Amino acid sequence: MRKKSFAVRFKRALIDYRWLHLMLLPGLAYFLLFKYTPMYGIIIAFKNYKGAGGGYAGIASAPWIGFKNFEIFFNSLYCGRVFGNTLFISFLRLLFSFPAPILLALLINEIRKNWFKRTVQTITYMPYFLSWVVVAGLLNTLLSPDMGAVNVLIRSLGGTPVYFLTSKVWFRPILVISEIWKNIGYGSIVYLAAITGIDQEQYEAARVDGATKMQQIVHITLPEISEIVAIMLILQIGRMFDDNFDQIYNLYSPSVYEVSDVFETYVYRNGIQNSKFSYSAAVGLVKSVLALLMIAFSNRASQKLGAQGLF
Repeated sequence: MRKKSFAVRFKRALIDYRWLHLMLLPGLAYFLLFKYTPMYGIIIAFKNYKGAGGGYAGIASAPWIGFKNFEIFFNSLYCGRVFGNTLFISFLRLLFSFPAPILLALLINEIRKNWFKRTVQTITYMPYFLSWVVVAGLLNTLLSPDMGAVNVLIRSLGGTPVYFLTSKVWFRPILVISEIWKNIGYGSIVYLAAITGIDQEQYEAARVDGATKMQQIVHITLPEISEIVAIMLILQIGRMFDDNFDQIYNLYSPSVYEVSDVFETYVYRNGIQNSKFSYSAAVGLVKSVLALLMIAFSNRASQKLGAQGLF
């Protein structure tokens, strides 16, 4: 009886919300085609696949080698470098890139002139539409050791030109600064939406009690958007091993591999450029497992701290 009742309710829900379910189909199709279907190819991490014999047929006929590809990676000199660079660059992004949109949203919220607020939002949001290919071209021009504006200024002040994009000291700061510049406006939209939903009577009561702007931000705004901040932090931690391949690939060079080579660039070089399909799949699978563990850990930690979490 319970099963029949559930079946009836389920069928009724499909009929009542048919247009919403229809709108859901493109998203489901995207994930099925581009996220779940390719998961079959993960098995090449456990095979000696050379690319011969076609796609599915070639994968099926390739000989099994077990965990040999994983052993090669964990015993290689590149394992520690890739792990270290990935974690350190991700830590820098968490430390600087993650709080930047929150700070911008708080500042924009305090602007009282609507025309100026819209102007600031538009200017900060525009770089998001530039691809990393374009941004890399701008940075190469701006930081050129010969005619780049930055080095022209350094030279005019009596300094020596710096090869920024080939410097192991400067490359990581350039990654962080360029990411903040490109994504800060887009990232602030979520926080601005959350701030807009805060009950304005709380601010009025705080002003009556003599609270300053900073006190209102600390005791009203930040606690009210803490759930959104926690969710975005979980997602950011989950992306620690997805190191914005487009950005690093378009900016790095062999001279800075030691400080910039991360999982995705390492997988790309071995899988696409060197045709080591099975080996690169194994490294990619290691990265995916680590990302899943980080999401689960950060979600659990946020729940322990009182936030809602993702699941």
